[in-house]
Amino acid sequence: MVFAASSCEKFLDSESPSAFDAATVYSNYALTEGTIYGITEAFCEVNSYRGRFLPWYGHNTDIEWYNTYKPGDGKSDISAYACLTNNSQLNLSNGPFPLMYMGIERANLVIEGLREYGNTAENKDMAYLLGEALTLRAMIYYDLTKAWGDVPARFSSLTSDTIYAPKDSRDVIYKQILADLDEAIPYLPYPGETAATSRTDRVNKVFAEGLYARIALMASGFALRPEDDAIGTGDLGRVRETNDPELKKAVLYPKALEYLKDAYGKAALEPDFETYWYNVNNMNNMVAGPSNETLYVIPFGAGRGRWNFTYAISSEGASISNGVSRGGDAGPVPTVYFKYAAGDKRRDVTCVNYKWNKDDTIEPAGIGKWYFGKYRFEWMKAQPYTGGNDDGIKPVVMRYADILLMAAEIENELNGPANAKKYIEEVRARACGADAAATFVAGLGTKDAMRNAIIDERALEFCGEFLRKADLIRWNLLKTKLDAAKADMLALRGLSGDYAGLSGDIAYAYADDAMSIDIKFLATGEAAPAGYELITGYVTKYDDAKSTGFYTDRINGIYLTDPKAGGHAKNPEQHMFWPIFNDTMTNSQGMIKNDYGYDNL
Repeated sequence: MVFAASSCEKFLDSESPSAFDAATVYSNYALTEGTIYGITEAFCEVNSYRGRFLPWYGHNTDIEWYNTYKPGDGKSDISAYACLTNNSQLNLSNGPFPLMYMGIERANLVIEGLREYGNTAENKDMAYLLGEALTLRAMIYYDLTKAWGDVPARFSSLTSDTIYAPKDSRDVIYKQILADLDEAIPYLPYPGETAATSRTDRVNKVFAEGLYARIALMASGFALRPEDDAIGTGDLGRVRETNDPELKKAVLYPKALEYLKDAYGKAALEPDFETYWYNVNNMNNMVAGPSNETLYVIPFGAGRGRWNFTYAISSEGASISNGVSRGGDAGPVPTVYFKYAAGDKRRDVTCVNYKWNKDDTIEPAGIGKWYFGKYRFEWMKAQPYTGGNDDGIKPVVMRYADILLMAAEIENELNGPANAKKYIEEVRARACGADAAATFVAGLGTKDAMRNAIIDERALEFCGEFLRKADLIRWNLLKTKLDAAKADMLALRGLSGDYAGLSGDIAYAYADDAMSIDIKFLATGEAAPAGYELITGYVTKYDDAKSTGFYTDRINGIYLTDPKAGGHAKNPEQHMFWPIFNDTMTNSQGMIKNDYGYDNL
């Protein structure tokens, strides 16, 4: 909407009929709170977070991928690092880029109004709303830079002189939103301390502290960047760290760790991993407090959002998904299941290899089609799915496990593994038990060992939550890990390497309640247990057949290459960011242009 306005100079400079009410609105808590809801309403627009950003950002990685391989298809190409400027899903005048800026414009108005009329220095309730607006704006900018890299920096409300603006260095944005969070955090109560911060659809101090750490990790990490003086000139860029001395790890990490240490103990891991995700699906994760894990959710209403619609276990069951085919658009990479240690409770929650049929029966889905068991229509008891385009699930933006693993990562980088162990051990103990977790961390005696363990632990803990792509980018591991995932999948299909001991057969049995099935991948010579049905050649019998979704082109197509733009091949590093789409370029009056080898109008 911001960039589509082409004839509004006079409108922007004219006094709005309600302009005189600003003092009334921003000096009143209830009225200002309504403007906060106006910011988050931007998440719910059809092609904003609701229908385009959340369903499409974050795959493909070494742990998550889109379950359909169809080069040239707008949906498939987004995932496979082959997204073009005319992409059918994202090249929209009401797409996520302009709608995220709509949310930013609303936040700017709230922030300006509160600064002028809110008496935030003396009124802690109004200060909370200012902190909330600053945090929401920082979150939107984090997501913009995560998806597009360099984008326009807009930290004041629009005028006719500022409506059209070019891209700015993301470093300018990082410094501003980190400063904003520094201001906001003292304004925000801890989870559970007030009525507002007892809800996970409102901002609290621990979420803001965790968001600061996320931004600090990204700002100081690796990414594809144009040269500093070439942003918006079509520069191909190169993968590098920032040159800005204010955004170096030595500057940002100590402050981020300070915030994470303050957050420590102000929330908690919930005891059982499966119960936690049952509660997410059942709308029981809406309470924030010192014993709760969820820190912030996207505040979709009861009939909004396409989360389970997109990511739940695939279903066309009459009583599961109301008889329509839903879910399963993306899932775990097939090899992820085998990365969990024996007894890790996260494995069977995260990696599901069955689907729901029309008659509400379940059956194995095939080695190439895995689904995220964290998201299940059958767990939606409080608000059952009715088969429409929205499901009401409120996606988790951040949970306490991320506070712990970010603290472990930063502590290790600053001070070595000794003080980092307690954080990763806490996450591991829930998954594998206290004794196994203690043994595990006892072996992490070097900084490199701890760093590698954290990289792996984040994969096991957050698979299906779409944090991985940004993690791999900032670690400079995107192509390395994707190539390793391709080789690993080929090894699984050929029963070589780590999979040489498997027979390729599975045995499966229905749970007592018929709501899931247990699948065992049998070792060579191993018989199916009593009561289990045997399927021979489950992994290998189709070899390179497309019907399995596990054929060579599909595996290699986790990212696509396409010699173009002067012979520069597409690859996950060159196109780790989405392009600025044609509609946005047109409506920016030529001010916003692409880098990274993408086309410009």
